[in-house]
Amino acid sequence: MLWLIALPLGLVVVYLAARFSRFRHWAEPILSVAVALGLLVAFIIWFADRDGRTPAAPPPVETTQPAGLTAADVALEGLTFEQSQPERSFRLRGTVTNKGPQLLEYFRLAVTLENCPDGDCETIGNDTALILARVPAGQSRSFETFLTFPNREGESLTAPKWTTEIQEVRGANR
Repeated sequence: MLWLIALPLGLVVVYLAARFSRFRHWAEPILSVAVALGLLVAFIIWFADRDGRTPAAPPPVETTQPAGLTAADVALEGLTFEQSQPERSFRLRGTVTNKGPQLLEYFRLAVTLENCPDGDCETIGNDTALILARVPAGQSRSFETFLTFPNREGESLTAPKWTTEIQEVRGANR
């Protein structure tokens, strides 16, 4: 707000200095000192503010789910895993059903891939996908996402076994 006073005053001084040479002789040194003092005060304020500031704590992460919507309210059906490119990239398609009392906005799906030839399973890797699915209560929607797992040289995927788990559910009251 101080600049609203300083700006018109500065314009008047510049006009008078340009118009009258006598005024210019004493206005130049005074204005130079005023600008230098203003910069010095601004630097002191900036430096004092910077030292007194403590790093802000990150906002708390919301870990609770809205009342009435849990992972048990979300059902996955018809999951298909289709191999894509590169070799250990897969397209996951399926249908999500919202059995809860409110609108489903999104859910986080954790998927584990295991190779189980001869019944002996070896974990290949894990991936987590955030599925944005706005599904009203009591309705179903199809979804699609991509998953990527580590690829080891000389290791082929002969008998894949998929394990899925819904880790987080977010709903909204509508």
